[in-house]
Amino acid sequence: MTDRTSAIAAAIDAELRLLDPAVRASPALLAELLHPEFREFGASGREWDRDTVVAALTEPGGPVPRPITTSKMRGVRLAPDVVHLTYDSATDGRRVHRSSLWRQTGGTWLLFFHQGTPYG
Repeated sequence: MTDRTSAIAAAIDAELRLLDPAVRASPALLAELLHPEFREFGASGREWDRDTVVAALTEPGGPVPRPITTSKMRGVRLAPDVVHLTYDSATDGRRVHRSSLWRQTGGTWLLFFHQGTPYG
């Protein structure tokens, strides 16, 4: 595996971990995957930062994270420390085009930016 493909594979692996309901329910596991300067433009239209997304996903008594199905996941290495992933997701019949920028920081791939756009 080349450095290029290993970086893309590492970002895809991290993205899939981030979508795991067990990870989404854990503030510590979520924080391990999000860059300190993380930003998101959610499919809801809301803008999120690291603290607000962790709080929303792990709120006591909040909704239980549901499985997310992905398709068409692909990646491009934009720089030695940046990978751009795109894919589609589906949860409870809601379909969303997704775009993620993963940044290697201290040897670890962290989600730096994410955007979701509903479709269909």
